[in-house]
Amino acid sequence: MSEKGIPQRMSGNEAVAEALRQINPDVMPAFPITPSTEIPQFVSSMISNGQIDTEFIPVESEHSSMSAAIGSEAAGARTLTATSSCGLAFMWEVLYVAASNRLPILLECVNRALSGPININAEHSDSMGARDSGWLQIYAENNQEAYDNTIQAYRIAEHPDVKLPIMICQDGFITSHAVENITLLPDAPVKAFVGTYEPEHYLLKEDESMAVGPYAISPYCMEAKRAQAQGMINAKKVILEVAREFEEMSGRKYGFYEGYCLEDAEYALVAIGSVCGTIKDAIDELRAQGKKVGLLKIRVFRPFPGEEFAEALKGCKAVAILDRSEGYNSVGGPLGAEVTAAMYRAKCPAEVVNVIYGLSGRDVKVSDVERVYGKLEKLAEGVNEFGAYPYLGLRSANEADCV
Repeated sequence: MSEKGIPQRMSGNEAVAEALRQINPDVMPAFPITPSTEIPQFVSSMISNGQIDTEFIPVESEHSSMSAAIGSEAAGARTLTATSSCGLAFMWEVLYVAASNRLPILLECVNRALSGPININAEHSDSMGARDSGWLQIYAENNQEAYDNTIQAYRIAEHPDVKLPIMICQDGFITSHAVENITLLPDAPVKAFVGTYEPEHYLLKEDESMAVGPYAISPYCMEAKRAQAQGMINAKKVILEVAREFEEMSGRKYGFYEGYCLEDAEYALVAIGSVCGTIKDAIDELRAQGKKVGLLKIRVFRPFPGEEFAEALKGCKAVAILDRSEGYNSVGGPLGAEVTAAMYRAKCPAEVVNVIYGLSGRDVKVSDVERVYGKLEKLAEGVNEFGAYPYLGLRSANEADCV
């Protein structure tokens, strides 16, 4: 055991549950859905074993779990839940309610494809579908990041300049169930770092005059929405402040993104989540061959740090933005749309292509990534081999769209 860490082997779900044990939140309403089911299972076991005193609320649906979370958070209790896929979709209505009421609820989102067709494997369609609901969203590449992001979550969400709910996202099965070596922090520093929850206003406070969820008439509703938007803007500064404090405690550095061999890269990929590990392996192989390739791994998607992403990509000749979610807008996915817009506003000179990959758990190999980099090199020379609507690893009669 080092001064700043305890070596351990854990799945992503176990790592998140361990972080929650150290935080010891007040209330957890939850309803099971694969692949997030283990998180409330682990937490309920910790409660039964006397390791934490969180109040676990079994509910009849995901809509009910978020509704209960809104009630407990409004009453002044630090609250969390966990879900995936159609469970998140079932919460849709109350996701917006939680955000508009400025309630800093933590949601552990284990990313899984939305139906249909029915599929239980990794995809970002669930959380990407909720990207405009007013929730903060932070994504993990691996189990260590899922643990670290959870520890930072409440500090960000509960900040008086933010006061917004937060999703901590990780890829279903790929990280949630796969066991990796990680480094845990001792309990005492984590508890001190997260601190106790002392909201300024809550329903059970004596002489409290606030109301939660009132009808917002037209002369006031737009102002409320603008104030909510300001909380999202303010979150950028808070995320970086919390990350700096976390680095002092853990030695692990976080920001809006991670640049891997990006400083001198001529050809770059932009991606979220577990695929970034595969991309890094491909980069190592191609760098050994003298290829100037790199990765911009997005960690923070909401708020969307578009200016920072564009600045990091400004030296590239060609960029491929990888989406693990189909936008059904006839041109690509949500990540592609937002990063491309940010690069356009910043007048980035790079050629840009949006590539759909990994839907419903489709495997991505190092050779697949190397093929994308090869086509990026040709794109920079004016030869587009990506096709009009590129899918990575697609089986199709239209070979032009198969990367």
